[in-house]
Amino acid sequence: MDGLLAGKETGERKWMYPLLRKGVLYKWRSWVSYFYLVIFFAGPFIRINGQALLLLNFMDRQFVILGQVFWPQDIFLFVLATLVFLVCVVLFTIVFGRIFCGWICPQTIFMEMVFRKIEFWIEGDTGKRRALDAKPWDKEKICKKTGKHLLFLFFSFLIANTFWAYLIGSESLLKIITEPLALHWSGFISIWVFTILFYLVYSQVRELVCTVICPYGRLQGVLLDQNTLVVAYDSVRGDPRGKLSRDAELNTSKGDCVDCGLCVSVCPTGIDIRNGTQMECINCTACIDVCNEVMIKIKKPVNLVGFFSENMIQNQVKPTFTGRMKAYTVVITLLITVLCYFIFSRNDLNMTVMRGAGMLYQEQPGGYISNIYNAEIINKTKANKLITIQPVDPAVKVKYIQAPGTIIGGTAAKAVFFILVPTGKIHSAKTTISLQLIQNHKVIQTLTTAFVGPVND
Repeated sequence: MDGLLAGKETGERKWMYPLLRKGVLYKWRSWVSYFYLVIFFAGPFIRINGQALLLLNFMDRQFVILGQVFWPQDIFLFVLATLVFLVCVVLFTIVFGRIFCGWICPQTIFMEMVFRKIEFWIEGDTGKRRALDAKPWDKEKICKKTGKHLLFLFFSFLIANTFWAYLIGSESLLKIITEPLALHWSGFISIWVFTILFYLVYSQVRELVCTVICPYGRLQGVLLDQNTLVVAYDSVRGDPRGKLSRDAELNTSKGDCVDCGLCVSVCPTGIDIRNGTQMECINCTACIDVCNEVMIKIKKPVNLVGFFSENMIQNQVKPTFTGRMKAYTVVITLLITVLCYFIFSRNDLNMTVMRGAGMLYQEQPGGYISNIYNAEIINKTKANKLITIQPVDPAVKVKYIQAPGTIIGGTAAKAVFFILVPTGKIHSAKTTISLQLIQNHKVIQTLTTAFVGPVND
């Protein structure tokens, strides 16, 4: 049996040679993977209202998710979205175990549906690949290994370019590709660093990402309970295991498992699902497909290996939506509702105002006291916006040193100005002043700031 590591006596890594069997669940998983791959590679070039589908530009502090632009001022939305995501992960794991890893995780999709298929296409199935690795280097082995790794490198390069496009934008990526290399050395080097990283992950590290590096599998011991649906072996029905015999009486004393070992042979992480739920199981359902094939051939009911909870196997009960699951569902519904409210109630323009640090008030002609202020206005849209800053109190004036003017879409502009308050309106050392951000005669935002002045008796 292939395992994650070789025998304890050597401690060397043992390479996986999973058997390929295309059952019903494999076909469904393939369609999910194809959809994901199309979205992944097309994502940087898809536009929603002129904005990217997804952009995580940490260098320019600009983030776009599903066409919605987020700036550092929206950090509370990121915190809330992260909280919602974590609760989703917890709830999903409580109900369905680690199925995310086998069906949706990018690592699994690229490994099993891209790089593993290249390996099958060039080197053949399990026996041929194992024999090829064991044989001395000859013309056939050199050609196959070279071809495989060149294709690995090519697809790693495509993934790296796409990944980089999500970080800097498709326009910037096209500039790196089309403009002289001397203008984009840092981008060119970054792409190749990611290319080598992805190549090493999918050619060398492989399933160790899931079984050793990724911490998600270790959370299962905390999150799973007796009602969690996971890929599991029905030991009540399957045991005691044994090969089929021509003697019908001998078969009656055995369970449905014929101990063929195919569930182990198809496992990409090399575990035996019959030993119970294990950290290395990514719920890819390959063992379900191959076991169902065997059950059909020997005319036994399918799903000896299937989606079961511990309670379903031991007590022969139907899956139930427990109180714990209901509680998490209520929490996640509330969090998503709050998150959607904040996202859709955001303004297209956002202004922050700060009084000049260390500056005292100034006396101005006409009986006014002035303070100097700095403002930053962010335009979250693609359209240019002509804006002004106006006090709520008509007796208060704004005198620009640097006017904001027209703010180009997707950028931020600064403004520097004096606020002039009549002496008669100042009754304390600090006075609260309300300012409005105006665009097309419409109030976009109202905020307050502190005004420092002399105390008038």
